[in-house]
Amino acid sequence: MKKNLLSVLILALLIMNTVLNTVMMVSVISTNSKTGKLVTSIATVMNLEFTEPGGETAETEVPLSQTDTYNMEELTILLKPDENGEQAYIVFDMTLAMDTKNKDYKKLGSGETLAEYEMMIRSTVENVVAAHTKAECSSNFEGIREEILEAVQNLFQSDFIYRIAISNVKYGSAM
Repeated sequence: MKKNLLSVLILALLIMNTVLNTVMMVSVISTNSKTGKLVTSIATVMNLEFTEPGGETAETEVPLSQTDTYNMEELTILLKPDENGEQAYIVFDMTLAMDTKNKDYKKLGSGETLAEYEMMIRSTVENVVAAHTKAECSSNFEGIREEILEAVQNLFQSDFIYRIAISNVKYGSAM
């Protein structure tokens, strides 16, 4: 009889444990989902506050099928002298990636239009890159590329150019 009563007591405790675990899981899951939504909304608000207009683009949101490119000829830019006074230059190729679905693409994104503005684009790029030394370009060219993108977007007062690809980067010493 004692064994039977002990088995019934263990079974009752097991059922109570299962019920309490279920209640706890339901409350934790609902709280967790609310916390996740709160964190997402805070992250969204902070992203909006820290981002300057034209500074961040929807690079990953533009599919390749609606991207047009404009290749610019090789750019050679004299860099800012370093702390030792040594002058250097940088040479690279640049490609502008444009969103064909953007409202400004039709009037500004054609090859002929961009060819007309190429000297202004080159000047804008030169102003951004020339403000940096060879060491800065070597260590943080991704940041400089973002500065170039922002400057070009400000030049056109539009974000139809959503990415700038830079390739064949070479450095040299100026005499």
